[in-house]
This record gives sequence, structure tokens and C-alpha cells, in this order.
Amino acid sequence: MQDKSVIIIGAGFAGLSAGIYARLNGYQVRIFEMHDKPGGLCTSWKRKGYTIDGCIHWLVGSNPKSAMNLSWQEVGLTQGREFVYLDEYGRYEGDDGRTVIFYSDVNKLERHLLEFSPQDEKPIREMMSGIRLGIRMSNIMDKPGKRSLRDSVSTGWFFLQKGREMQSWMKVSAQDFTAKFQDPVLREALLEMWMPDFSMFFMLFTFAYLNNQNAGYPIGGSMPMSHALEKRFLDLGGEIHYKTRVDKILVESGRAVGVRLADGSEHCAGRVISAADGYTTIYKMLDGKFKDEYIDKMYRDWKPFPPLIYVGVGVNRTFADEPKTVSGISVPLKSGVDIGDQVFHRLPVHYFNQDPTLAPTGKTSLVVMYPSSYEYWKELSTDQAAYDEKKDQIAREVVAALEERYPGIGRDVEMVDVATPLTFERYTGNWQGSFEGWLITPENSDTVMKPLSQKLPGLANFYLCGQWVEPGGGLPTGVISARRLFQAICKEDGIKFKAEVPV
Repeated sequence: MQDKSVIIIGAGFAGLSAGIYARLNGYQVRIFEMHDKPGGLCTSWKRKGYTIDGCIHWLVGSNPKSAMNLSWQEVGLTQGREFVYLDEYGRYEGDDGRTVIFYSDVNKLERHLLEFSPQDEKPIREMMSGIRLGIRMSNIMDKPGKRSLRDSVSTGWFFLQKGREMQSWMKVSAQDFTAKFQDPVLREALLEMWMPDFSMFFMLFTFAYLNNQNAGYPIGGSMPMSHALEKRFLDLGGEIHYKTRVDKILVESGRAVGVRLADGSEHCAGRVISAADGYTTIYKMLDGKFKDEYIDKMYRDWKPFPPLIYVGVGVNRTFADEPKTVSGISVPLKSGVDIGDQVFHRLPVHYFNQDPTLAPTGKTSLVVMYPSSYEYWKELSTDQAAYDEKKDQIAREVVAALEERYPGIGRDVEMVDVATPLTFERYTGNWQGSFEGWLITPENSDTVMKPLSQKLPGLANFYLCGQWVEPGGGLPTGVISARRLFQAICKEDGIKFKAEVPV
């Protein structure tokens, strides 16, 4: 009989979700987590009474009518949680004084963009058609409950009609699509809103979810959601060991049999699941012994989401006059912001004025994010004094940029905290400090329709779980990956997979 003991590496969204589904199906589970708190990249931290949220902008599946919402309920995530649905995804203020507003409502968005740039009617209509395609697909694919024969027929007919159009959007990058626009401000706005290399298909789906009110912001932000998963797992009888780093995965005769911790102790189990960083798992914990050419190609050629400079700012103001947005406002600057490897002439600022829980009464938590080079910060970190001074310089320059936007705001700034790509690597282990997993580009978009294998060649009783086997990243992939994995494990063991919503 198969040993039903499981060791899971990592207590992020994927690891905790895997632990929950394991316990629901009768497996004994221990999770080893190197940090002192749950959640992995779904995290936040406190400074001087302010909460700096390091993750959530929206949660796909927040609508109770969504099929994804059922999985959220199974892992205990959405129960009792308040979601807010904002009218705007974001704003982009041009150098010429005009402002592009990305409305969540697709009809309102279309009207605004056509008024903003009538000469770009053709690509605007094309983009709106793509968003509406995403809305239709979402409505068909994301229905809760057991699918009927009629549902299956409708889905098949939809893909027969629209499959080629969906594939064409997959193969177009944001960079290539925005080149169709004549208005420079609209073109710049679209490129800043969406990473140049990212497949347009996912931008369309983001707006489809926003339009359907299925991508709400959870009041309280990231950390309460991570604690909800932790509680669900512990309530089911799971076991978590924090501040416990796994150094090696133990292998005997081609089978994973346990793990060796940083303190030298060894722990055995019938199965080992890594919900930790993919690169560290494959090339360090397993010494690169269980891989093939395809895996090497992924880590050599595919692009992860870019690492970030992440600046949290606590301000003794409410920003009541600023719109509440999903992802913030981008404003032009007269002076650049020097973050070390690049100088930026815009300030992308996210006011968390939709969430009063992140700051004391009458105050607001802000976040400013810039992409940055992991290699630059890695090299700089060899000189701790230079590393710390660069962080201090960034803090000063971000406050100066805010001062340009809001004269006199400097005296109201009560907290500034700078996190670098190395900060994210140190606390989460994520490869190159990336804030998610694989970036979906036109070159690797085919993998989206067929998620990566959760096994490694030549290694039995070992599995991968999380964003490195679910391209596109994001919080839903953690739960999706965990559910998919334990459906497969239960099938291996000849037992019926169980998943239930807690009462």
C-alpha cells in the first residue's frame, strides 16, 4: 500500500493549497517553509503603522458565480472576505496634459478611447473585439457546478468558431499590437499598462474579468488571504515548520524519499512535493540530475516576470480626490528617478485609498514600482554600504517625485521602505527576484493551453506545484496547480479525489 505521508517544500499559495487538498484526501502532511510566515509572494509587511502590500491588485474568481470561486472556497480563502470592484483599472497622464483612463467597463472604455483618439478607431475596435471575445469565453468556461452536455457542446462550438482568433491574440505581443496606434500618448499608455513582451491575450482577459466583476480587490490585502489558507490547513490537521529551509531532496534508487534541512536533519515521507522556486528545486535541491533538454531550454530561454524595485510610502493624507484604481496612476516627471540601472521619467503610483485597513485613520499607504535588473542589485550587494545607500537614494528620489506631483507632501511622508529584487529573493527564494513565474510571450504561449508536467524525468514520488509549472503566474495558479496535482495523486493511489467547502 502506498505510503500516504507527504512533505511539501514551501508555504506559499501553492504549498498551502496542496497541503489542504492532501489533508482533504487523507494524506499526512508536513510543510517546511524557510520564512517565518505563510504566503510566499502573497505577502505584506508593516512599517511605522502602515501596511505595504507586496502582491494583490485583484483576485480572479472573486465573483461567487465564478467556477474559480468554488476552488477559493475549498481552500477557505473567500469566506467572510469583502471585495470591492473599482471603476478604473488605471490612468495614464500624458506630457501634453491629456489623460487616458482604462475603465473596467468595456463599453465605457471603448467610448473613452474613441473620444481620446478618433484616428485610432481601427485598432481600438480590434482591441475591444478581443476583450469581448474574452468575456464570452469567460462566461462559457467559468460556469460553476457540474457541466452539462449542453455546456460541453456550447464550449466545443465556441472553440470551433473562435479558436483561431484566440490563437492569433496569443501570438501577438503588447509591443507589436501597440505599434498600430497613431496617438503617441495612447500607445505609451498601453505599453506601460502591459509589459511589452507579454501576450495580448492576457490583457484582453484581464479586462474581461474586470468587466464581469470577477477580479475584485480583497479588503485587507494579501496577508489576510495567506493566513486564511494557513488556518484552513492547520484546522485540517496539517503541520507547518517555519524558519526551516530545505537544502536537498533525498533520492534513493530513483525515488524521492525525503528532505535534508539546512540544520542537517533528514525527514522522510512517501512523497515529496516542491511548491518552492522551480530553479532552486531542480538545479540546487536536486543538483540538476533530473531534467531534460526541454527543462534546460525553459530556464535558459524563457522570460520570467521582471524583478522590481518596490517602494512603500506612508503619507499623512487621504488622497480622497484621487480616483480609486485597480493598479494606479502614471504621471510624467520633469526630473528623472534614478534607481541605479535605469532612470525613469514617470511616476507609477498606486494609492491604496480603496482600503482603509492598510493605514491609520486619515492616512494612506502608497506603492511605487519600477522594473529593475537582478544582476545590478546582485553585484551591488557585494558592497553592503553601497547597497544601502542606493536604497536610501531611491527613497529620497521617490519622495521628490511625489513632491513634484503634490507640492509640500514631503512633510506628510511618515514612512518610506524600499525592497529590491534581492529582498524578494531572500524572503521567497523566487528565481532572480521575479515577482511571479513565467511571462507568457508569443514564443511560449502554446504552453498555456497545456500546463507543464508536475513530474521530473527519472524521479518517482516527486512532484512540482505552483507558478513555475503554471505559466502566467498569479494567485489562481497556486490553487489550480495544487488541485490538479492531488487529482493525479489520488488517481495514482486508486482513490476518489475529494474536495469540500468548509461549513
